[in-house]
Amino acid sequence: MLRLTPEEIRGAVVAALREDVGDGDVTTLACIPEDAVGNVVLRAREPLVLAGLEFAEAAFRELSPNITLRQRASDGEEIPADGTVLEVTGPMRALLTAERVALNFVQRLSGVASLTRDFVGAIAGTRARILDTRKTTPGWRRFEKYAVACGGGTNHRMGLHDLVLIKDNHLAALAGATPNPIAAAVDRARLLYPHLKVEVEADTLDQVRLAAEAGADFILLDNMDPETLRIAVQTVAGRARTEASGGVRLETVRMIAETGVDFISVGALTHSARAMDLGLDTL
Repeated sequence: MLRLTPEEIRGAVVAALREDVGDGDVTTLACIPEDAVGNVVLRAREPLVLAGLEFAEAAFRELSPNITLRQRASDGEEIPADGTVLEVTGPMRALLTAERVALNFVQRLSGVASLTRDFVGAIAGTRARILDTRKTTPGWRRFEKYAVACGGGTNHRMGLHDLVLIKDNHLAALAGATPNPIAAAVDRARLLYPHLKVEVEADTLDQVRLAAEAGADFILLDNMDPETLRIAVQTVAGRARTEASGGVRLETVRMIAETGVDFISVGALTHSARAMDLGLDTL
């Protein structure tokens, strides 16, 4: 699983607090005595897969050194409705000021993890694995991909730097290359980046054949119906790993997995996951 460092978690939390608090939480400063101490619990208000708890903890710690945290669950755990995930004791001003930032992180990341778990469960028993994509919130890619892993998904490339992915626009720019654009692109990628895996996007069965013949490590089968996916997998015949992509929905993912593809990439995991309902309750 992708591991987040304490430094990057704190950096994100500090930036979020700076954005939210500004010159001060005027409501809390006006209403809550400086010496008030209290207890709050972070609870799930619906069933979910937890992710991002360390961000919530960091938000509380950032506002007071006198915070006591009691973790009642772990990232990746399935939490029932009304399940407690964190208990916090400390200065009430710190607890109230940190509340929204703490919730924003854990609600958003738990949403990604929960949606991922739904997709993973839908294809259980098949050979396929669920992949994430680069369709992430700017600045949150590592966090959202971490949440995908918490939900049981598999992280695809982190960015443009760690996998050669030759797509339709790359091939269009190589029109006329010999012996064909796909073979030319794969050869150029192998020459310049011999240590990286190479994936080729294929829109047609002819492109699937050319990508397999060119020695691609992965072939992305873009927007193909299930019958075409089956034929594509048979065409590849184990020469490369296959990835189905494009318009994958929870209602269709099982049918796609049963075509025999190795991977199914789902942009919705990170671009369309809803925030899960968690709340902070004062005891």
